[in-house]
Amino acid sequence: MRACAFAFTALTLLPAHAEGIDVKSAALVQDDDGWHLDAQFDVQFSPRLEEAVNRGVPLYFVVEFELSRPRWYWFDEKPIQLTQTYRITYTPLLRQYRLSMGSAYQNFTRFDEVTRVLSRIRDWHVADKGAIKLDGPYQASVRMRLDTAQLPKPFQLNAIASKDWAPASEWYRWSIDNR
Repeated sequence: MRACAFAFTALTLLPAHAEGIDVKSAALVQDDDGWHLDAQFDVQFSPRLEEAVNRGVPLYFVVEFELSRPRWYWFDEKPIQLTQTYRITYTPLLRQYRLSMGSAYQNFTRFDEVTRVLSRIRDWHVADKGAIKLDGPYQASVRMRLDTAQLPKPFQLNAIASKDWAPASEWYRWSIDNR
């Protein structure tokens, strides 16, 4: 009986893995072509969202990027505001998941592979070389969210009522000083 109680206590003390999206890191990198964003997200799907994909409901995730320049006399200038949309679908006949971005796509046999690739943004071209003036500080911001407006109508109602259906990260902000 003590062993069962100990095992139960040990299981309840294990840290729970939170569902949702968190930004682990992000960086703006300059090269000869301009500015590129590299970001790492921690994407944890709720069982309901994973089940929805397995039953044929496509999920659309939006990565939003903003670059702003503070101004003391007016609202901040936002020279760059971009979004990138990823779509996750499942084809039961082929038993494959597909992660699409525009016309480009990748197929996977396991859902955790889709999650791993969705979690990493590499070399996203966000600005040309001359788009960012090198004379003052900027603030970069990035976040990822499930676009609930693209869910079927009954699921949109669930998204309003439950956080399971609307995972989103907070804005991750960092300063860039080019002086």
